[in-house]
Amino acid sequence: MANTKSAEKRSRQNAKRAASNRVYRSSARTAVKKAKLAVESGDPNALELVRNAERVLARAANKGAIHQNNASRRAGRLMLMLNKGQSA
Repeated sequence: MANTKSAEKRSRQNAKRAASNRVYRSSARTAVKKAKLAVESGDPNALELVRNAERVLARAANKGAIHQNNASRRAGRLMLMLNKGQSA
């Protein structure tokens, strides 16, 4: 429990930011999951879903919900999966 005014404010800010970050992280996770499923099932719409996942990951990174390197790594892995699926 916060004992000082500044600690109470900090606690409020942290809760607000955590809620905001949760939205971006969750949407990123959903987009990546949809893209992976599309690539694995050979969906012709997979390229569009992968691009959308990249967009959502970039937004989450820009908002600070995830680290920039984390977003880049996930997007790169999605593209690798997509390219392997198209060449095979």
